[in-house]
Amino acid sequence: MADTMVFIRLLIHDLKSKMISPRMVILYPLLILFIPGSVWGFSDPNTSLPGTISIEGASTVMFLSSLFVLLSATLGVVLVGFDSISRPRLTGELTIELAQPINRTLLGFSHLFGVWLSVAIPVALLQISSLMIIQHQMGITPSVEDSITWVGITALLLLWYASLQMIASSMAQDLGASVTFGVATWMLFTLMWLLVTVVIATVLGVDATNTADPTFIRFQEHADLFSPNGVYQLVLQNRLPQSAQPTVWDGWIDLAVVGWTVIPITYYLRRFRKLKP
Repeated sequence: MADTMVFIRLLIHDLKSKMISPRMVILYPLLILFIPGSVWGFSDPNTSLPGTISIEGASTVMFLSSLFVLLSATLGVVLVGFDSISRPRLTGELTIELAQPINRTLLGFSHLFGVWLSVAIPVALLQISSLMIIQHQMGITPSVEDSITWVGITALLLLWYASLQMIASSMAQDLGASVTFGVATWMLFTLMWLLVTVVIATVLGVDATNTADPTFIRFQEHADLFSPNGVYQLVLQNRLPQSAQPTVWDGWIDLAVVGWTVIPITYYLRRFRKLKP
């Protein structure tokens, strides 16, 4: 009980300091522009989209806006969390924290949740407001299942990135190494994963010259299971009309969600328990 109260106090203190930090002040306008802004654009009946993309309901708007979530919210987690452990270690604050009468696992969770919730809470609020935008623009009310899936899987995505960033921060000996690892990880999954998929497909003998080929699409969907961004979009794609849903088995998607939730957090907590200030 005492450990729980200390955990709650540490978490609230961490949340307050992070949510009013200069980084978050800069991030808030970016989140507003990218999340409600993209939803407003995609849900506008007069919007003209390129290629064969068409809006077939609220779930399509949520799926298309996921790209803008990936470009803004995930980067926000990296920027907020890159020095969560490395900076206190350099300043000596970590020594004081580790001396507190609290279980190290709970202390590790307080650091992780502080980074995660400082971004996840405003993102969730913006997503909820975006649901109202969809209703206003399209004249339809998004289903409860679609809404919960969109908000819930986005929160999980941010937790995955927070876990990866906390691992980087616990491994780094200086702030530069921590932010470099975090940004590099973000760039790999957000900007370069398609290139990685094409290279691996070519090595394995899959024709990657035509990315619209059904064989390559199936390969890409399976490769996306090893990327947090890919899993995120596969879950949202499952809410689209039948013709647009992924071909990969739902069980693999569910397993990937569990894996990306459990494995990074477990590894981070293991490192934190053995951490030396």
